[in-house]
Amino acid sequence: MGGMTNSRETWPDVLDGFDGITRIWDSKHRLCAAKILPGEYYVTRTHEIITTVLGSCISACIRDPLSGVGGMNHFMLPGDTKRSLGRWGGGECLETRYGIAAMEKLINDILKQGGSKDRLELKLFGGGTVLAMDVNNIGERNIEFARQFVRAEGFSIAAEDVGGPHPRKVNYFPRTGKVMIRRLRSLQTKAILDREKRYESNLASEDQSCEIELFD
Repeated sequence: MGGMTNSRETWPDVLDGFDGITRIWDSKHRLCAAKILPGEYYVTRTHEIITTVLGSCISACIRDPLSGVGGMNHFMLPGDTKRSLGRWGGGECLETRYGIAAMEKLINDILKQGGSKDRLELKLFGGGTVLAMDVNNIGERNIEFARQFVRAEGFSIAAEDVGGPHPRKVNYFPRTGKVMIRRLRSLQTKAILDREKRYESNLASEDQSCEIELFD
């Protein structure tokens, strides 16, 4: 697949603003792979893989098939989405700030790199119920938020694999739109849960408002 080699000198250049994202060499696909964690997103104009592991979090995979630019985010939406969705665009919205920001930033950066809003292809993954006693239904609330955001902004969902009891590893190929999903075993679930709990705690500890300007 392509002529890229396992030499950093031949890896695709990173777009401005994404230097902090970890990239590794995927020997199976012979491509550079960007690994994103909760709260991160990545956009590329070249033939790369974007990969992440999801428990109750959501990833949106978005691309413009014509220009070839695309990316993926990884976010968690804490709090009550039903009370907060009506307040998109500004004000005190800590509960939806990260979900909205993750979608808005990813889409805006794709548009800045030459993508067109009317051509965007969007796919959703994650939102699993990976904890048996999850009384807050975090995964389901994340799915609800993502779907409502898509509808509110006039998009459609080209594909999705959401919900269910399993965490997922997602490999996304923005240049082609291909997505590879692997459901992970229960032995791997604890590490994912621990990471997402730390992320949720960090969100809750930040007491600040959001002022989100949605894309045109």
